[in-house]
Amino acid sequence: MTDATGLDQATTMIEKAWGRPIEALESIALRRPADDPLLRSAMHIRSALVITADSTVAAHQERLHALTRPGHAPAFYDLQSITSSAADLRVALAESRTALQAIRHVIEAREAAATADRAPAVRLAQAAVARSGRDQHVLGHVPDQGASPAVVGPPAAGPGPRR
Repeated sequence: MTDATGLDQATTMIEKAWGRPIEALESIALRRPADDPLLRSAMHIRSALVITADSTVAAHQERLHALTRPGHAPAFYDLQSITSSAADLRVALAESRTALQAIRHVIEAREAAATADRAPAVRLAQAAVARSGRDQHVLGHVPDQGASPAVVGPPAAGPGPRR
């Protein structure tokens, strides 16, 4: 398992998705938020992660380590503090995981939007290829002549007797 903090993981995900260092992305998100609202959203979630989750996690871990240091037998009244610190640490870690998941969702939305933007172009290209495939001339077929009409339905009855 990795020792990377939630902030490190968020930074890595954002840098990988946008293909730039986090410092450049921060300035883009601040200067031109309308250009890439999903980047702005990811950076906003990351900044909330800096403030709430990582600093809170560190504070609760330090407090818990101080209360449970080796060679120290906690007093009875410290047991409530230990339990409270452990619960607060779990909440902070859950908030961190939630922020990371939110960043993942923003990145997935960005990828889906990019795919959706390309989808009409892909369909147009496929239609053009299909049309060009139909226009290729068959050997022995004169290009200006239309195709012979296809027979639709059952053959017509001939002039002979009916039974």
